[in-house]
Amino acid sequence: MKLLLHYRASPGFVTALEAAGRTANVETAVVDETDAAGFAREIADAEVLLHVLQPVTAAMMDQGPRLKLIQKLGVGVNTIDLEAARARGVAVCNMPGSNSQAVAEMTLALMLAVLRRIVWLDARTRAGQGWALDLGVVDSFGEIGGRTVGFVGYGAVPQTLTPALEALGARVIYTATGPNGARPDDYRALDALLGEADIVSLHAPLTQETRRMIDAAAFARMKPGAVLINTARGDLVDEAALAAALAGGRLAGAGLDVFSQEPMGAGHPLAAFDRVVMAPHVAWLTPETLRRSLGIAMRNAGLLALGQPLLHRVA
Repeated sequence: MKLLLHYRASPGFVTALEAAGRTANVETAVVDETDAAGFAREIADAEVLLHVLQPVTAAMMDQGPRLKLIQKLGVGVNTIDLEAARARGVAVCNMPGSNSQAVAEMTLALMLAVLRRIVWLDARTRAGQGWALDLGVVDSFGEIGGRTVGFVGYGAVPQTLTPALEALGARVIYTATGPNGARPDDYRALDALLGEADIVSLHAPLTQETRRMIDAAAFARMKPGAVLINTARGDLVDEAALAAALAGGRLAGAGLDVFSQEPMGAGHPLAAFDRVVMAPHVAWLTPETLRRSLGIAMRNAGLLALGQPLLHRVA
């Protein structure tokens, strides 16, 4: 059985993939997402496609006549044409929980970076201006303690973060499809959460219902001086409305790991704000996440070879 990783993988990731493949008796190959010719060559005899970020289209599936499984490395499958996979009899599986720890830690890091202006301070310290700071900016520093964090979605990442935030002195509320049985009193409707939270952190899947759910009207409902964090999907946010909210002073800042267009090109309007901390969709990306993910991928490759039910099948 052959597994193809479609990703610009680090040397450590490639080494880990090859080792996992040898242990599971699975042939492995790696192709950069920008290498269309390499993808066409390698997918031709692959049974499993290990998918990360580059959208998987019907045309890509048609290049793999032996393809039986698209294994998402992560949770969200909005980048896979599920109808095309169903029509071709190709299974689609994800990996719930495999990256929750990494994303939770990155979410917390973005909260702290925005509130404490870490990127701004780093630049000025490197320039030798560490003790000549703009005192107006110093007045904008803040702590998580004493603030209300509102999670939009309350899955594994927010539930991992909640004890840490509460230990730091924050209050946690959330909105989801319904109240969580362990925290029913902290549930809010979205509009109520937006008006109550000092930090709004997004953890919802991208669907037709959630696309651009955080729009101009949502920003108008948020508390003046609130912070937006997004480590979920870029299209949950209307980026033009976010830029307007930042420019108008409605928001104190934002921490963003995801964007509507990825990779984000130079000159993006949000890059003009020093109150915005950015990362290129890498909240999930740690060696620990990759080890957990490869274990699931190889397990599913083995189950596929045996004709047994797959783990975490979504289509």
